[in-house]
Amino acid sequence: MHPTFTIALALAAGVLAQSAARHLRVPGIVLLLLAGIGLGPDGLGWVQPRLLGDGLLAIVDIAVAVILFEGGLNLQISRLRREQAAIRRLITWGALVTLFGGMLACHYLLGWSWRTSVLFGSLIVVTGPTVIGPLVTELRLRPRVATVLEAEGVLIDPIGAILAVLVLEIAIAPNVDSMTAGGVGLVQRLAFGAVAGVAAGWLLARLLRVRRLVPEGHENIMVLAGVLLLFEGCEVLVTHSGILAVTMAGVVVGNIGTLVDRDLREFKDQLSVMLIGLLFVMLAADVRYEQVRMLGWPGLAVVITLVFVVRPLGVWLATLGSELSWRERVFVGWVAPRGIVAAAVASIVVVGIERAGIPGGLELRALVFLTIGLTVVQAGLTAGPVARWLDVRLPSRDGVAILSANALGIALAKALRDGGRSVVFLDSNPQKSRGVEEAGFSVVFGNAIQERTMQRARFERVEIVVALTGNKTLNGVFVSRAKENFGVPMGLVAATQTDGGLVAEMVEREEADVVFDGHHDMQRWDVRWRRGEVEMARRRFRTIPRPESDEAESEPEPPAVGERFVILAVDRAGHVSPMSMSFRPQKGDEAVVAIHVPERDEAHRVLETMGWFEVPQMLEAEDTSEAGARPGTRSRAAS
Repeated sequence: MHPTFTIALALAAGVLAQSAARHLRVPGIVLLLLAGIGLGPDGLGWVQPRLLGDGLLAIVDIAVAVILFEGGLNLQISRLRREQAAIRRLITWGALVTLFGGMLACHYLLGWSWRTSVLFGSLIVVTGPTVIGPLVTELRLRPRVATVLEAEGVLIDPIGAILAVLVLEIAIAPNVDSMTAGGVGLVQRLAFGAVAGVAAGWLLARLLRVRRLVPEGHENIMVLAGVLLLFEGCEVLVTHSGILAVTMAGVVVGNIGTLVDRDLREFKDQLSVMLIGLLFVMLAADVRYEQVRMLGWPGLAVVITLVFVVRPLGVWLATLGSELSWRERVFVGWVAPRGIVAAAVASIVVVGIERAGIPGGLELRALVFLTIGLTVVQAGLTAGPVARWLDVRLPSRDGVAILSANALGIALAKALRDGGRSVVFLDSNPQKSRGVEEAGFSVVFGNAIQERTMQRARFERVEIVVALTGNKTLNGVFVSRAKENFGVPMGLVAATQTDGGLVAEMVEREEADVVFDGHHDMQRWDVRWRRGEVEMARRRFRTIPRPESDEAESEPEPPAVGERFVILAVDRAGHVSPMSMSFRPQKGDEAVVAIHVPERDEAHRVLETMGWFEVPQMLEAEDTSEAGARPGTRSRAAS
């Protein structure tokens, strides 16, 4: 079997496995492990990682560098500050508890030597951000719990990887000098990696912030090249410092706004998915079933001890005195799946053990993969029920957040409130904010595109964001950040037209939609409202059967709406939502409409042509339709 075929097949299998996992709503690593086993020597024998020789370690290094940079890219410093005490203790004291707990479990339950046992303890210090991230998103955990789990997963990976390599160096030459050198080396690697990562991240962010410095379309590949150069450069200067450097660089770039921030995140996310699949399939194929089977019940007991004793104990000690409630502490202690970094570092350590002539390397890697598989399954299957039982999940999303307290926004909010929806406004204008409060609505005063302002507005409970300012770009940025930072499912933007720019791009990608029934001028409606030239009406949609003679005729052109009226909200079967341009009405839908009084008659005519009739006249209109009224003609009830 040719080595390049192994890489190509593992890459394809990894992508397919993760795609299937997303459809089946199971952790991707479960299917990746199965794919690796099925395609490896114990299965079809098509994937043979050993054919790559040292090339496998090179692929592991590059892939881990990109994966950890992407993890750092998604960490928000503003969130880390609030939970910094718990996070700091988890990646220090919690890591030490895991190290010694894993070592003791391995030594006494499996009877392994202290040297091999401490190596195992160092390898399972890390958690799995590639598993925890999707899990946290799917479960919609409360912000404090989600922040702690995500930050621990990203930050402990480089620390755990460096720790495992240092333990390996001490295990190969166990003496006082090596232990002293190991302690000094740990500090040097952490310090150098942190400083180099921050400096490189700042430089990359500055390059991306300068317009036209990097040619359009080259931003992502420039960042990728920079990350790989940073990783390998740090490895040359201070061995095993690159893994922390790329993580810190990701944190810095992710927290400094750039001109290509969203595109960069999407590119790195897709690249990480590809590399995670490639690595897991190849590394899983390199583990033989017989090695895992020989661990027997003692191996299973080690993993059970880690999950139900070591992890809860470490979290309990690390979160003493923190702001986490006992329910949140229990949940954090329950969730600790291992992931790609544990698998990658285990493979590197096993190579070092084999070269040093130390026995037990294959069994050590088998136990690490058993730990990965069981902890991922445990977290994937039980995290949801446990989160519900402990009440650490957010309530269901049903709120609507409106940017700008203008006339149409207030009218929309009243229609939504009448339909039982909760509404919150965001505005930086004190006068408008007071007017909204007098109308009985909650309002958050401040810069709406800042994350802390969205947090104050409880965006974790928001289902729809509506941007109604006269600035089309601001509307797009607001919706984009609400979706990226808080996972808001739906975004609506006001725009007089969508002929290019961020809003047009978002609409084209179906990441947002134009609010109301089309493009409207917010300022014009503000003026009309102040003059008292607007009235509210309620309309119901009905469909008129087409006569058979008209079946071959083409569909009529939609009438020109202009600024005669605005369809604000739609009620379908008791569920009220803001109207959007892509909404397709069905018979029985009711709408709240703002009508310009001087153009009332023309507005009514156009609405009826579109199928919207006044609610009190519906029965009479339907009777007239059944009597033979043709589509497009005005019925007696609408006259």
